[in-house]
Amino acid sequence: MIKSGRALRLGRLFKGDETPLFLVPLDHTVTDGPFTDTRGYDALLGILADNGADAIVVHKGRLRLLPRSVYARLAVVVHLSASTRYAADPTFKYQVAEVEDCLRRGADAVSVHVNVGSLTEDRQLRDMAGVADACDRAGLPLLAMLYPRGPGIKDHPQLETLLHAASLAVDLGADIVKLPLQGPVAAMKRVVDSCPLPILAAGGAQVSDHQFGAFVADVMASGARGLAAGRNIFMAPDPAAKVREVRQLLSAAVDFNRADTPPLADAAGGQMAFPTNGGAATQEHV
Repeated sequence: MIKSGRALRLGRLFKGDETPLFLVPLDHTVTDGPFTDTRGYDALLGILADNGADAIVVHKGRLRLLPRSVYARLAVVVHLSASTRYAADPTFKYQVAEVEDCLRRGADAVSVHVNVGSLTEDRQLRDMAGVADACDRAGLPLLAMLYPRGPGIKDHPQLETLLHAASLAVDLGADIVKLPLQGPVAAMKRVVDSCPLPILAAGGAQVSDHQFGAFVADVMASGARGLAAGRNIFMAPDPAAKVREVRQLLSAAVDFNRADTPPLADAAGGQMAFPTNGGAATQEHV
């Protein structure tokens, strides 16, 4: 049976039915500016490819700068949404690239960002729906990054907004959804179980090694399909060691699940150590 281009590209992202996806977003350069110089960026690409990452997220202009040796080992997701931290409304994400152009440039998938509850949610959802249609025509997988963020979510429980965000990705035609999963493992599991799409947990702002390790373990215990972590990787003192550590945590979760071992969680009654929406650490720009 001949597989569609979309299925083949999804297979480049997900190496197997049980293998977690380790995605490293590097699109922060548009939102926040450069986090390293050109030499450091190129070195980071090699580090990611050599130590266990599966894929990166970049903007379209970076595609022509990726070394062939890196591209051969990492799947590349091109981000179509943008804003900068200087904008009057940083929660307004607008489309800066087209699906067909990204396919021509060599993308394995594309991604869009929607801030659910923002003042411009209507435009962002319309853009995502249009991208989903274009992905159908082009045979490209769509990763939807959905963040409950903005005045519209005020006074709504975190779990309610995450459940709604996951359902939006399903209903508007995404293939994968990235969410800022937070809270106890049981709460994260409710979100994962509610969604027929693979869920990637957003890594969030940089935190301590202990906090991040506990977070990754809890995310995998919830049944999430993988992790999308940027700052906790490229801002680490030793990014290569951090990539290997995360890969080991992801692999260990698969081994535990195969052995039917109870879910991993830290000692605080199943609560993860990662900050919740009330913590300043979660207010990063993405």
